[in-house]
Amino acid sequence: MSPAPRAALAAAVLAVLAWFLPAGAIVLAGLALAGAVVADAWSVRRPPAVERSVPRALSRGVAAPLVVTPAAGGRGRARIRQPVPPALAVEPDEADDHLDAVLRPRHRGRHVLPPVAVRLTGPLGLGRWDHRVGGEHGVVVYPDLPAARALAVTVRSGMARDLAQLTRGALGLGTELERVRDYLPDDELRQVNWKATARLGRPMSNEYRLDEDRDVICVVDAGRLMAAPLGADRTRLDAALDAAAAVAVVADAVGDRCGTVAFDAAVRRLVRPRRAGGRAVLDALFDLEPAATDSDYAAAFHAVGGGKRSCVVVLTDLVDEAAARSLVDAVPVLARRHAVVVATATDADLVELLATEPATPLQVHTAAVAAEVLDARARAATRLRRSGAVVVEAPAARLGRVCVSAYLSLKARARL
Repeated sequence: MSPAPRAALAAAVLAVLAWFLPAGAIVLAGLALAGAVVADAWSVRRPPAVERSVPRALSRGVAAPLVVTPAAGGRGRARIRQPVPPALAVEPDEADDHLDAVLRPRHRGRHVLPPVAVRLTGPLGLGRWDHRVGGEHGVVVYPDLPAARALAVTVRSGMARDLAQLTRGALGLGTELERVRDYLPDDELRQVNWKATARLGRPMSNEYRLDEDRDVICVVDAGRLMAAPLGADRTRLDAALDAAAAVAVVADAVGDRCGTVAFDAAVRRLVRPRRAGGRAVLDALFDLEPAATDSDYAAAFHAVGGGKRSCVVVLTDLVDEAAARSLVDAVPVLARRHAVVVATATDADLVELLATEPATPLQVHTAAVAAEVLDARARAATRLRRSGAVVVEAPAARLGRVCVSAYLSLKARARL
């Protein structure tokens, strides 16, 4: 219970009148004002009923609606505020009578919205009573699912050439012959149907139906290097998990089996490839946090196993040459059995440092360090390619797209 601003104003008026009125009258007026404040606040002492609407499943960085509405028929005026933990942001966080806000998650994982804070002001506008109502509300924050789903729609519709125009049941270089057609300039030599070419007197090619039920495994590095920030709104691990979500959702869309291995110094999460495995992959990875340890690639690749040939997408960082060396040493064994894609997010800050003319000795030194880091990354990428891996790099916002493109390209070329 507390006095409202109107009560403070009334008290100020009494203080001025004290210069002109008898003391007894001022005392009586003050007591009357205090009684009115208490009575007004007491009239709104009962907690109001509120309805809070917010999705339980959210995506990091993606806005979601949050609406808080008091039940009709309540007494007095309401000021509504929604407290949030540091992992969530809400704008606006308070309003009169009805809160219509935008909730934007900053971090993945499980989070709890505290009870709604409601301050009721009595009918006279003199007294207030603060309430906490509605209880706690748990939310789950996933990686960027809207972007992943949009990518899957693009793949299914065949609208993106850089995604191999792959749709469910699309034509490409699978194993099941679909038809014989005229030769196209970008056809591979092994597609040429020599018998049909000789019979018809013009180049003809075989076109195959792309195989379904292939395995794709996202191997996610959660070691110390993945805690590094990429811009102001994400870490390297966030970018990796956004990309893993994109691969998992697209794999579901094209009828493939998806699984995951997450690791640091040991394997932390393991989901074997399965049909419609995207949800299991997301549930296994959404709350993954980086550990302050070096990553053991050999242990992660051992968990992948040597069973059915798969597309293995390794989401990691190549900025540390020592760590990249252990990856380079481990990839050849994996590449003997599987098609391997190594994906890393580029650092826009490093690129910008090299593009800016240094003006001070410190800037010269910083640019030299940036160049050394990028050179080490390029050397590691070259060694990985020589080991049989496909290496892709992209800004964090496009990493999922290039990973999906690499995976679908391998599938279209019958590498799985």
